Amino acid sequence: MSDSEFDLIQDFFAGLDQGASVRLGIGDDSAALSLPEGHLLHISADTAVEGVHFLASLSPADVAYRSVMAAASDLAAMGASPQALLLALTLPEADRVWLEGFSRGLAEARAAIGAPLVGGDTTRGSLSLTVTVLGSTPADQYLTRSGAQPGDRLCVSGTLGDAAAGLAVLSGQLAVDESAAAFLTTRYIRPAARLALGQALRDCATACIDISDGLLSDAAHIASASGVRLEIDSALLPLSETLRSSADLEQSLDWALAGGDDYELLFTLPDNTPLPDGCVEMGRVVAGSGISCDRTPERIGYDHFRR
Repeated sequence: MSDSEFDLIQDFFAGLDQGASVRLGIGDDSAALSLPEGHLLHISADTAVEGVHFLASLSPADVAYRSVMAAASDLAAMGASPQALLLALTLPEADRVWLEGFSRGLAEARAAIGAPLVGGDTTRGSLSLTVTVLGSTPADQYLTRSGAQPGDRLCVSGTLGDAAAGLAVLSGQLAVDESAAAFLTTRYIRPAARLALGQALRDCATACIDISDGLLSDAAHIASASGVRLEIDSALLPLSETLRSSADLEQSLDWALAGGDDYELLFTLPDNTPLPDGCVEMGRVVAGSGISCDRTPERIGYDHFRR
């Protein structure tokens, strides 16, 4: 006899709903959460479709982990603390071996961000998943895209372009040695949501966004929301040594500016505010509109509907 939807939920997802905020988890028509007193609820959803957001060759554990981190990165950009996850999973068939790997990756990601899985939906169709993340911040203390001011510094966490290079390795477009391949592909399939940094930036950053579609594309969102112009100096972009040794400088800069999938935080700081560890200044906020950079790739970022 084939598995039912409820068999799959019980076998692969029940038990992942334990957390301090959970009053009612998986098994009822909705979950019930208790937020810290004086906090706001932040909600964001992120959909991943096979062949669009991840390669068909990606392991189910990596599909789950990457999808959760991509969604959690939106909470990091708001300075929010994760409280819970919801998962809507569409499967072509009830493949128990695939689901065992997927459940393992989901449990790893859930533990990494400290958020329980409290519900969702399972249905049949082409492989895709939507992860909804719920987080909280103090009611008067959270980050947005709209507070950048002329005179602020434009800063970014981590290194850029590694994930795009990792995708090129996985798709056979970039040949590198085993060590470089491991580093770059891990940056693509196992990104880290910068949650601790986002929470630390609540006290000092004037605007923030996570880099999912590419630095130039996401910087344009801050510029538009804040009514300012962002000036980016490509010479200041943080590139890993592995990326520098795996591709020429022009390709590395193009991936850093437009590759996407970095899930680092792009933020603005007042001029006299110390730069957090692991971050670099790579531009300035000035009066005006839009973005400017001394280097402009052919494609400035990912857009699902742009031809």
